[in-house]
This record gives sequence, structure tokens and C-alpha cells, in this order.
Amino acid sequence: MVRAAGEAGMSGSWSELILFYGPILLLTLGLYGLGRGRRAGSAMEILEDSRRAGLMLPASLHPWVDPARCLGCGTCVDACPEKNVLGLVHGKAALITPADCIGHGACKEACPLDAISLVLGTEERGVDIPSVSPHFETNLPGVFVAGELGGMGLIRNGIEQGRRAVDAIYERMERGRDEDELDLVIIGAGPAGLSASLRARELGLRFETLEQESLGGTVAHYPRGKIVMTAPVHLPLYGDVQLRETTKEALLQLWTDVIAQTGLEIHYGERVSRVEADAQGGFGVASTSYRLRARAVLLAIGRRGTPRKLGVSGEDRPKVVYRLIDAEQYEGQQVLVVGGGDSALEAACALAEIPRTEVTLSYRKHAFDRAKARNRERVERAVAEGRLQLLLGSKVVGISEDTVELATEASSRSIENEAVVICAGGILPTEFLESIGIEIETRRGEPCA
Repeated sequence: MVRAAGEAGMSGSWSELILFYGPILLLTLGLYGLGRGRRAGSAMEILEDSRRAGLMLPASLHPWVDPARCLGCGTCVDACPEKNVLGLVHGKAALITPADCIGHGACKEACPLDAISLVLGTEERGVDIPSVSPHFETNLPGVFVAGELGGMGLIRNGIEQGRRAVDAIYERMERGRDEDELDLVIIGAGPAGLSASLRARELGLRFETLEQESLGGTVAHYPRGKIVMTAPVHLPLYGDVQLRETTKEALLQLWTDVIAQTGLEIHYGERVSRVEADAQGGFGVASTSYRLRARAVLLAIGRRGTPRKLGVSGEDRPKVVYRLIDAEQYEGQQVLVVGGGDSALEAACALAEIPRTEVTLSYRKHAFDRAKARNRERVERAVAEGRLQLLLGSKVVGISEDTVELATEASSRSIENEAVVICAGGILPTEFLESIGIEIETRRGEPCA
């Protein structure tokens, strides 16, 4: 009877607990479900906006979510440094503004179930890259690729890959070979090339770094004052660098300081014309001033290669350029910017801020499907304020001394013009890569190394 009484007391206690805490638990679950529902609804609206605007193609590296693994916890959404790139749709994580994704990779690192892979290209738009192993070695043993050339455009990715590639080269290197032969030649001094050079020096390798232009690679050709997105990184021999959003000038100054502090030597103005395997298992490298022999070669040359041209009459005129360095030099002129990527939008907006400059932006498509939201908003603001004329669905058909001929689906027009800035991207240096013997493959959403 005592036991029965005890059980009755416990039953009563449980009933009281349920009566007291049950409503609180239900209210908490209800509020959580309501918040989750609103979050999913907002994500769905953003996704539909992206679809209507034709902004469904990621620019480069981006996440792919395995729906069988994803539980919809939202950890990846919270981890993404960019606003509203990922969201929860029908209980699963999804890219809701694909065109805004710049490949941070924070979502993959944050996912507790390994449901996210980083991929290049899509079924609709492939990305051509050199064929490389997980250790950044190409199909030609001894030749490695790091950074933007391999599809990893983010500065942090380039720095990390440059360091890891040199580690892989060091681990595979035979000891006691010809002392007249370098251990490594690094081609390119952008983020990947700089990091690789620092790591090679840290490991005591005998190496040379060749750069055909100036320090910084692609970054050096950004417009003045361009905001550069990066992330905290570790530079060999220098230490941790805490950067998230900075300017082109500040980033280049940092790299200049790194070189001065570490004593790193880079040979500028050295365009590499030849890389050939020799009978001893090494490579001969010929540049503007040097003839080098090395056991390994690291290509950190970026993807731009030769600027992509329009193939129209008058494109060889002196007033036509393929990158904007200093917008102020065009003050008071009538300038046409051609292109629909971030570089074109940034160039147009930079020019639109210069007094007395008449700026027109021409793009062959009807939406900026390769540009970040921030740049699209800048363009919309400049157009609304009357500082920029936007001609979507137009293409250049001819360039004369004083005018540019443009065609649309319905008509053609001529605009007065004194300068043309073509930002149509670059052609992958396929000819140079194939001359070395490197295979090129087209990625259409396959996971990256």
C-alpha cells in the first residue's frame, strides 16, 4: 500500500509538471515554428525574385546541398557572411540568390551533417579549368595550379591554396638532386603566388617568383577605391591577418609591407613564354629575362589571360581599353562601359561619380545575372539619380572616332562617345596551358578538390 501510495504521488507530481510546463513548451514550439515558417516564407520570396530577374547562375564556386542529408537546421544560413545568399526552402537549405554567392565556403564548414559540397559551374553554364588533383597537381607531374586559375576566385582561397600547393610540392620533392636546378618556379604574384612564395621561403626551398605585371595580380587592376572582400588568413612568415572588407589600395599596401618585412624577392615584368619538361624530370622556364631550370612549377597566373574582345570594327582604336584603373582620367568625357559582370558595374558606377562625365552602360542581356546585389543596387541608384544611362539588351556593333553603334532586338542607335571601357572578362590562357601539356576540363557542378 505504501508503494501504491508512492506511485500515486509520483503520478500526481508528473501530472502537475505537465500541467505547469506543458503550455510553456507548446508556446515555445509554436513560436519556433512560427519564426521558422516566416523565415522560410521570406527565403521563398527572395528565391522567386531571383528567378524572375534571371539571376539563378552562380558566378563561380558555390555550394550544392544534398537534400538527403540536409535536415534544415539553418546553421549554414547563419554562417554565410553574405546576406540572403542561402535560405530555408521547403525545410531544406538552398541558394536563394545564386548570383550573389562568391564561394566563401563558410556554409560547408558549418554544416554538422556534411550535406554541402563546393562545386564549380552548373548544367547551364560550365566553367573551364585545368585538370588538377586534390594536391593541386595537374595531369603533368611536377606542374601545379593554385588560386583563380583553378576556379577559386576568393582571395582567402588563393592564399590557402598557394600555401598548400607548396606543401604538396615539398612533400614529393626528391632530396640531393642537381644543385644547379631550382626546387620551384612560381609564376604569378597575386594572392596565391605571394602565399606560395612565402611558404617556399619558410621551408627553405630554392625558388624564383616571376610576375608579368605588378604585385597583386588581378587585384592590382581593380578600379581605385574598390572594396575588396576577404577573410582572416594566415600568411607564412608574417602571421595572422585580420581582414574582412578593405580597399584595393589597403590590401596592396599590406602585401607591400609583407614583402618588405619578410625580404621576399619577386621579379616583375617577367612574362613567361615557355615551360617545357626536360629529360632529367625537371622543367625549363623561359621568361622575358630569365632561363631557369626547376624541379617543379606552380602556376598562380589567374584566369583572365587575354581580355575578351567584342570582335567589332574600330575595337583597335586608342580610345578602347579593357580595364578601368583610374576613373578620374575620364572627367568631362562621354564614356561607354560594356559588360554585365561586377567589373563592368563597378567601372560604370565609379565613372558616374566623376563630375561632368556622361556614362552609358551597355549589356547584351536583359538582367545582370553575374553581378553581386551590392553592385546592382549601385547601378539602380546611379540610374535613378540621372548619373548613368543603362542600355540592357544592347550590343556594340561598331566603334568610330566620335560615336559607337549599338543594336537592340528592335532597333539600332548611335551615341556620341570619347572612350570605351570593355569589361567582358578574359579568355582562359588555354593556348599557354596546352603548350605545356595541361589538360582543360569543363566543370558543370562537380565537387571541387
